Amino acid sequence: MIRRSLLICIAVLGLGLPAALAQTPPEPVWQPPVTSPDGDIVVEVGLRGGEPVYRVAYRGQPVLLPSRLGFRLDGGPSLHDGLAITGSDRRSHDATWTQVWGEEKDIREHYNELSLRLEAADGPARTLLVTFRVFDDGLGFRYEIPVQANIAEIRIRDEVTEFAFAKQMKAWWIRAYQNNRYEYQYAQSALDAVDVVHTPFTLDGGDIAVTVHEAALVDFASMALKRPGIHGYTLKSDLVPWADSMKVYGTAPMKSPWRTVQITDRPHQLLNSRLILNLNEPNKLADTSWIKPMKFVGIWWCMHIRTCTWEPGPRQGATTAEARRQIDFAARNGFGGVLVEGWNYGWHTDWYNDGSNFRFTEPVKGFDIAAVAAYGRRKGVTLIGHHETAADIVNYERQLDDAFRYYNRLGVGSVKTGYVGELLDKKEWHHGQYMVRHFEKVTAVAAANKVTVNAHEPIKDTGLRRTWPHMMTREGARGQEYDAWGPVEGGNQPDHPTILPFTRMMSGPMDYTPGIMKTRFAGDRPGVEHGISTTVAKQLALFVVLYSPLQMVADLPENYEDHPALPFLRQVPVDWDRSIALNGVIGDYVTQVRKDRNSEDWYLGAITDEQARTLTVPLDFLEKGRTWRAEIYADGPGADWKHNAEPLTVTMREVTAADSLTIIMAPGGGQAVRFTPLP
Repeated sequence: MIRRSLLICIAVLGLGLPAALAQTPPEPVWQPPVTSPDGDIVVEVGLRGGEPVYRVAYRGQPVLLPSRLGFRLDGGPSLHDGLAITGSDRRSHDATWTQVWGEEKDIREHYNELSLRLEAADGPARTLLVTFRVFDDGLGFRYEIPVQANIAEIRIRDEVTEFAFAKQMKAWWIRAYQNNRYEYQYAQSALDAVDVVHTPFTLDGGDIAVTVHEAALVDFASMALKRPGIHGYTLKSDLVPWADSMKVYGTAPMKSPWRTVQITDRPHQLLNSRLILNLNEPNKLADTSWIKPMKFVGIWWCMHIRTCTWEPGPRQGATTAEARRQIDFAARNGFGGVLVEGWNYGWHTDWYNDGSNFRFTEPVKGFDIAAVAAYGRRKGVTLIGHHETAADIVNYERQLDDAFRYYNRLGVGSVKTGYVGELLDKKEWHHGQYMVRHFEKVTAVAAANKVTVNAHEPIKDTGLRRTWPHMMTREGARGQEYDAWGPVEGGNQPDHPTILPFTRMMSGPMDYTPGIMKTRFAGDRPGVEHGISTTVAKQLALFVVLYSPLQMVADLPENYEDHPALPFLRQVPVDWDRSIALNGVIGDYVTQVRKDRNSEDWYLGAITDEQARTLTVPLDFLEKGRTWRAEIYADGPGADWKHNAEPLTVTMREVTAADSLTIIMAPGGGQAVRFTPLP
């Protein structure tokens, strides 16, 4: 019996060995490389037995080993193997363009490009175009399926694109396909421990930092990443599917989004990359005069801390009187808008489970939207509308044109949209092609009515704000509202804001809603103290560190009156000339400086995790030969995020570009500084 089993094992191994050898891929045949303008990044594209592959090196070290390219079509010919390179084209581009608003006014777009034509080497005739653009801060590549005889209607079953990393690295990530949102605190693990994750996906290898994401997501499914094997450092594209399991529907010609890989020496340098914006099309709006970056207040935080409600009743938040009070406060302090949630019909229903009752042109009793909007105009303050859909896209799109025309007639210049719910229309993922197409409709209707958009529960940002600058900001991560819903230790952890710049915000601006001055409150759980997990000084620093052109000053107006932080909140801009990340370790700390677009002032924001921290920051970003007044908002004596969050000290000192600033931060703390040149 033993001998018989041994013979069977030998036979199986004997049969398996030739098969394994037959599966060993041949060495790729590479095209001449395309490099970044500075020569640090080298990209090679080639064929491995008819299979298109690419690899990437940075300063002589491999970043990505040979990684597959292409698609599997449903019922069509393969677009990932059996191919030959039949043509190539190379070009370089170097220009500077100006953002309508942003973290940087003038952006250099400098790259070298390689485009390849891939055609069938055998089997049915088929063509796939692949273009690589290589910048000093990373690379992007995209596919195009041109018009051709054998491919007319396109159904993509799978994208085979791989990112075969050369070594183990630390990774920060949130899992895809859980409760259908991005609203989680980030996990940190080894690269080979991740499962299926959203992008932006950021890695730190000690001597290299990398972020994988995508740019210009238009009429396509968004890309998650999954680890296809039990072992190894390879991740594969995982397109978010439709309910019927298909990934993408379309017709030729079809272009994919750009797959992006940003590469630097150290993590904080990733924050200085503009690659995602550079891979989007230029601004398509002829008139942008109506697009206004601004700080705003609103009827919102009271709902989360349970001192008012969305629904009508004795504690109704959206009343005419409260909106006027908020407008008066905004006008006195130079804030440009007032958000009002709960203003429209539908909040009294079981809206979370059924969004079909929301009406977007019908105010609730007690809120005169026309009178409020007119009052705001007289005060120089715009009303910011709210469209919560409860993920009922059919109901929202049925009213979409009327809803935006309604805002346009009233002079409501901005809207916050929301898509709270597990599945769109009870069946589709928030991140698939269905949602991408919906956002394109909202974008078009908003532009036609000159209304800017702040999207919550959104499709992720991929830089389309360059093309459509009225799509100004998004949520798309776990924001500060989570700090209102439970005990101090149960909300966002102190390290959460120190991770966001390196992960979620690699995609674009975020509406995090900072600015909470009263850090402890009763909430809705008797005997449980609720509160935020930062010091007040860190709340101020977040206005510099976490960029948004629509930035909410989120606390109740009465909590700002006579507060020593109010001058900083009045002054800090939301539109910048330059932005520079000075230092940072993911999950520990980060320091960001930005120059105001409309003055000579600079602002600094530094934040830390739960650890107290002292940093020394050279001030060589300031103009030399001048003296500057530094207005410093720092953690006060005894400050601590858990036990004593509100102490704040405000001091003044004179500095020059030759000086350094010592930044002392409490546990969970931060520091904010305004630099103003002296005459």
